[in-house]
Amino acid sequence: MSINLKKVPNTPGVYKFFNNHEIIYIGKAKDLKKRVSSYFGKSHKDRKTSQIKYLTDKVETFTTKNEVEALLLEQMLIKENRPKFNILLRDDKTYPYIYFSLDHEFPGIYLKRTRKGVDKKYFGPFVSSEAVKKSIKEIQQIFKLRNCSDSTFSNRTRPCIEFQMKRCSAPCVQKINKVDYFEDITSAKSFLSSSDTKMIEKLTSDIQKAVTKLDFEKAAEIRDRLKRLKLLKEEQSVVTMASDIDIFSVSSEMSYIGISIIVVRKGKIRGTKTHLIKQAHYNSFDDIYQSAIFNFYDNQVDIPKKILCAFKLEKKKLLEEMFLEKHKVKVKIINSPTKSIRPIFNLCKLNAIQVIKNHVSKEDKYTFASNELSNLLGIKEIKKIEGYDVSHISGDNAVASCVVYTKKGPLKGEYRLFNIPTSLSGNDVGSLEHVLNRRLKYYDDPNIKPDLILIDGGKTQLSFVKDVLNNSEYNDINVISIVKGSKRVRSTETIISSSGVVEFDKYSKAFLFLQEIRDESHRFALQAQRKNKRKSIKESELDMIDGIGVVLKSRLLKSFGSMKSIKSASKKDLMTVDGISEKIAMKINKGLS
Repeated sequence: MSINLKKVPNTPGVYKFFNNHEIIYIGKAKDLKKRVSSYFGKSHKDRKTSQIKYLTDKVETFTTKNEVEALLLEQMLIKENRPKFNILLRDDKTYPYIYFSLDHEFPGIYLKRTRKGVDKKYFGPFVSSEAVKKSIKEIQQIFKLRNCSDSTFSNRTRPCIEFQMKRCSAPCVQKINKVDYFEDITSAKSFLSSSDTKMIEKLTSDIQKAVTKLDFEKAAEIRDRLKRLKLLKEEQSVVTMASDIDIFSVSSEMSYIGISIIVVRKGKIRGTKTHLIKQAHYNSFDDIYQSAIFNFYDNQVDIPKKILCAFKLEKKKLLEEMFLEKHKVKVKIINSPTKSIRPIFNLCKLNAIQVIKNHVSKEDKYTFASNELSNLLGIKEIKKIEGYDVSHISGDNAVASCVVYTKKGPLKGEYRLFNIPTSLSGNDVGSLEHVLNRRLKYYDDPNIKPDLILIDGGKTQLSFVKDVLNNSEYNDINVISIVKGSKRVRSTETIISSSGVVEFDKYSKAFLFLQEIRDESHRFALQAQRKNKRKSIKESELDMIDGIGVVLKSRLLKSFGSMKSIKSASKKDLMTVDGISEKIAMKINKGLS
């Protein structure tokens, strides 16, 4: 490797890293020398940075006038060369619009991927073409608009199947006049361009007018139109009044980057887009957001005035200047959502996380969560977690569960159940003490001893468990509790350690990991408790009958399969079981009736 860093200038520009004449990474910098030198200094914790450093055998730099030019050049070169370590969004196509051909005497409604100039006959963009097709189909059915080509329209002599299906008013064969058809076009445009209720109010009024004129067929037709219109309005998810905004969120874990984008136009969600990127290198979250935003709008004409990011960008002004330079549009980038948009904002954040979860292996998922939990709790490494829960019904049939999780997920072979003595039934604290004292006997084996114990309970249970551990030789085991939130609503739980409340992002993998362990321990305990309850019921019913011992009880259950079948069996059927005499059969029928 022969790289002369002395020749790299202290100016804005773009740099290219090569390996055997192949471009492996392209980046930009306000100060080229400072940025490029950072790659070849001391060792790097980031694996990809170390990998780039190791592979690079040649560096080229291009000077630009300013950082904005550097950003534009960087993205152009990335798109052209597609280096293996850069953030590459595969989907660089344009996004579809709903288009009205207003230059025709009977305009049609269509899907278009390009928008020529700013014109009110275009509505969008929609992120998904399927969403556009569905909307067009619904709008056709509501407003009876044509969707055929102009040449087909000109050559029709009779109505097509769209007319028969009541999705078109057949203007091609004069089934509707120009005035009425244009009223339907205006109504459709009004509905797409506004989130208010004017159209619904008008149709409601038209129904009343038709009823007054005793034109019940017309009233029924308008009523059906109104129903479909309300349904379509609900599907379009009105989130805020007259707001044009795009929302971006990014999540990063190990070698994965998840990107989520939600497009809102005129207060309605026009669609969502997600990207999963592997093996990408980035210097900061700013880099990811810059690449995501640049690529998303590269071929777009419809640029919103506001872009909401789930991360406070250090160089948001750079992106805002880029929009002015490239798109001639003044855009404001913000990171604080209004109250009306916050639910959609949170959904976008969740989707960025979910896109990674949907593509990584289960093993990776638990590794991510375990590492995140270690960092939050200040524990060097969490290899094994035990989750405990006590289940009972009004103090009876109490059972405690112990579930075990590692970085690979649940170890069901190591799950354990503990029957709670009747004297401790209903006493959760006493039950936990009993269970832990039994469990501690096995901690001599380092393969069994956990790094963390999770208790389903509050401060009292946590304190008590800590006391039990402190009075043993295993006081180095960390303990946390998960406290149910208000009205037991999920994601409102509080995590408590011996130091107090631990702050968790409710969408984080660590928090969801703890929820899963809590839910699994509860499920396992409840399952066992219900099984014991059913068993005790069965046993008590047969035990009450004189002459029925363990052997006969076993034979009856084996023969009939269940208590229900035994109860419904006749005297004759019962006597088919070995050892059941007529006298005992009569006692069974009487005792179980």
